[in-house]
Formats: sequence, structure tokens, C-alpha cells
Amino acid sequence: MGKTDGFLLYQREEESLRSPSERIKDYGEFHIPLDPKDRKLQAGRCMNCGVPFCQSAIRIKGKVTGCPLHSLIPEWNDEIWHGNLEHALSRLTKKNPFPEFTGRVCPALCEKACTCGVEDEPVTIHENEFYIIESAFAAGMMKPHIPAMRSGKKVAVIGSGPAGLSAADRLNQRGHSVTVYEREHAPGGLMMYGIPNMKLDKKVITRRIDLMKAEGISFVCGVDVGKDISSEEILKQYDAIVLACGAKQARTLPQTEGCGQVFPAVTFLTEATRSVLDPEHQPAISAGGKHVIIVGGGDTGNDCVATCIRQHAASVTQLEMMPSPPRERRRDNPWPEWPDVQKTDYGQQEAIAVFGSDPRIYRSTIHSLITDKEGNLAAAEVEQGSFIDRKWVTDEGSIRKLPCELLIIAAGFTGCESYVPEAFSIELGPRHTVKTEPGSYRTSVPGVFTAGDMHRGQSLVVWAIEEGRECAREVDQALMGYTNLD
Repeated sequence: MGKTDGFLLYQREEESLRSPSERIKDYGEFHIPLDPKDRKLQAGRCMNCGVPFCQSAIRIKGKVTGCPLHSLIPEWNDEIWHGNLEHALSRLTKKNPFPEFTGRVCPALCEKACTCGVEDEPVTIHENEFYIIESAFAAGMMKPHIPAMRSGKKVAVIGSGPAGLSAADRLNQRGHSVTVYEREHAPGGLMMYGIPNMKLDKKVITRRIDLMKAEGISFVCGVDVGKDISSEEILKQYDAIVLACGAKQARTLPQTEGCGQVFPAVTFLTEATRSVLDPEHQPAISAGGKHVIIVGGGDTGNDCVATCIRQHAASVTQLEMMPSPPRERRRDNPWPEWPDVQKTDYGQQEAIAVFGSDPRIYRSTIHSLITDKEGNLAAAEVEQGSFIDRKWVTDEGSIRKLPCELLIIAAGFTGCESYVPEAFSIELGPRHTVKTEPGSYRTSVPGVFTAGDMHRGQSLVVWAIEEGRECAREVDQALMGYTNLD
């Protein structure tokens, strides 16, 4: 604890942002970092609690609070205060192999459990993490760690999202020869194509992939395992296989089926990202000049709002089935529970700046779609209602018509795509995720493991990283008969 009374002396100070009217002109990241001197003061607010809830990852009322990676937060906050960047980096990366990812896209479960947040504002843990890793890259500290010895074992990782990369990183550091297969033309999985560039610059992913390649990990892109290469061939070549293909089966709405201008959010965001990566790419989907409705109020829905604005949509409306959360924390939602409060994220901020109002309509969903004479989507009937005994009940007289020429469904995912598990003759569970032994990452096929959303269902990047780490430990145990991975 570098500054024993820091939490009393210093107020929480967050990074500033480029203004919404300015940042919508491009796809660049929009956070403006604090000066290192100010960052030191923010780290000095950490109290080094006797019980650091920030790294606990405890589940309360069905929601997790605290870091799933059990990041050593008080330790690296202390090192920031003392100006020891090298030590801060060491403590940060001991638990988190990719802080440049979580420092950008994680919703900061750690901060929701910070003890300072009981009566005051939590420590800026999320931004402190970002500061350490980006300062380390800038200072040339991020060198390849090449294993001194190789085990002679070969592992294939199918999928290069956060879970696959995390498993590959750990297994490689253990000395196993790792090859990562990715069906897209570039590694990164959903982080590369499903998260907009302004939220996670693709150069950040490429920078990490280059480092992993220098450490000895091989990447085979543009190859779809189960289609372009058989499971039999993979099983023959490798001693162990990790399936980390994500949960990409998008949820649909029956009342929207059969219309050509309805797309899953991930499809829309992928096309937008391809255009950012390749300016000559002509996207198959564009919001330009169209009235857009987005179904879904989560992070992905917000990303779609921001992307539509950058594509110069005529209007953007976001439908959220749940009621609006309270603006302030309720008494029955105390710390360290996950705070159920309304937030206005970057996409909504931009919509307010462009259109003059919040794009969200709460307690609402699509009732039906209306097409023109040519069969093109022209409008949507939107209904409002509520869940009663877990069943959606429409409010009488609530249906209204809104202009809609593009409908984006950001209502989550129902599980993993089935063709890869089928190729390996692996059974899926009731949640349409890969079935494993209880408390394990092993599938029913010897030598085949699974991790990430494919294993646990749709979740956060930070959980995928933790799944990859834990899966790697189990793979190492199976290959070597023991493991020294913590």
C-alpha cells in the first residue's frame, strides 16, 4: 500500500474522451489517457484491503463481482504508485496474459467490488491496467518469452478468440508446440471482427499475435476445421486438441424471419470491421442513409448504435425488452453486488449528440415487419410490454409503427455452431454448448478439450481468457502426467 491515506486525499479521476461529435468522424479509439503523474495518484487510492474483493470473482444473486482472473490488483496498483513499471507489469501479467484486451473491453467487474466503492468512488482499476500494459509496450518491455525447452507434445487450438489465444499462450510457455487454427483470414475471433475498431483497435490484436508468433506459436488462418480439414486428420497430427470456437449461433426473432433486411449483430459488425481493415471492401450490409432499428440493449447493441452512426444512418432506434434500470443504486442492491443502475454508453452518447435524444425504448420489442411493394423492409410495428411469470405480455394499445429499412438483432447467442463438435463426434449439452465432465474441460473424446463460450456459453472476454488458462492447465496435466501451471 504505497499511500496509506490515498483514498482519503485523492478523488477518482477518469480518462477524458474525445467528444461524440468529433469521434464519430472516424473509427479510432477515443479515450485520452491521464498524465502518468495523475495515474500514480489514482493508483494511490488503492487501500490494499485485507480481503481484496476486487480480485474475488464471487457470485452474488446470480451475478459475478470481482475479477474472474483473480488479478493481483493491490500489488500492481502499489507498483504504479512507486513508479516500478517493470514490477507492475510482472504482477499484472502473472494472472492476465492479455491486459491490453481487458483494459479496453472488460466491463470492470473488479471496480464493482472495490472497497472504496462502499461509500465513495472505486479505484480506476480498469484504466490503471490499461496504463501498465500500454506503457510497457511503449517502453519496449514486451519482449517474446521463448520457452527454453520443448516437451515434444503437439497441441491444436481450434479458434483464435480470447479463450483460444489464452490456452495457446499458456501451453506454449509450458513448452508444448501449439498451432492455432482460425477460419477467418486474420486471428482474433470475435475480438477482431465482432468488436468495433473504436472500442478495440485491430492493431492492438495484431501486435499481440505478432508477439505470440515470435514466441513460437503457429497460426493457420483461412482454414475451417471440420470443413476444410477433417477431424481425423487433426486427431492424427496432434497429442491434444482444444476447441475454442465461441458461441456464435445468434438468437433470432420468429416475427422477423423471411425478411432480407434483417441481420444478426455479429454479421453487421463483421462487415463493418472488414471495411475498416480493407478500405476497398464493399460491405454487404450498410446502415448508410437508412432508418435502423436495433433489438437488444447490451454491449453489442450499443456497438451497433455507434457503428450505424459512423455509417451515417438516417435514424437509429434501440429496443430493450427490460425496463429502464434506476439512475441510482437501490437499497436492496448493496455493495459488493453488481450495481443495477442505468448507464449511457458511448454509442448512446453519440446518438444523443447526432439525433438529440437517447435511442433506447425500454420494455419494447418487434411486433411485426412491414415491407413495400418490392418486398423491401419499410417499417416495423413495435410493441411494449413486460415479463409476467417469465412470459412476455404485450401492453394493450402499445403497438406503434416506426420507419425501419435495416433491422439488426443484438439479442445474444443461443450456443455454439454444431458442425465442429459433430466433426469430432462430441455431444452438445442442453444449452447447446460442448458437453464436458463435471468441473472439467475434457470432452467425451479422449485428448479433446474445450474452453470459452463454446464451453460456458455466451460470456465476457475476461471469462474466456480465464477459461483458456484453466483449460491449458488440464491439457498440460493430461499430456505430462503433472502440471506446474498455477
